[in-house]
Amino acid sequence: MVDDCLFCSFVSGDIQPDVVHETGTTLAFRDIDPQAPTHVLVVPKEHHANVVALSADAPDTLTDLFETVRAVAEKEGLGDRFRLVFNTGAEAGQSVFHVHAHVLGGRQMGWPPG
Repeated sequence: MVDDCLFCSFVSGDIQPDVVHETGTTLAFRDIDPQAPTHVLVVPKEHHANVVALSADAPDTLTDLFETVRAVAEKEGLGDRFRLVFNTGAEAGQSVFHVHAHVLGGRQMGWPPG
């Protein structure tokens, strides 16, 4: 846990997010500024700055994160029709430096994203 990390505060229960799914290693919750009808963030409970750090430091947790993505897509009725986004680094739009996957769905997704 990192003291000034918003998502660590969610994991610890200090702040209560709108939880969609939880496992022993992951937490999935609704985004407070959704970019699609379904916009759920999936985070590992351990703090890792980004997906690159997570894959290097805890590959089994990365696998768990993807299993949670699958469970969220199923629960939300998305099936295999969703966009999965990891922003890695400030230049790529990452604003909370605790790795998180955006599960976006419920509408047609154009390219480029936005």
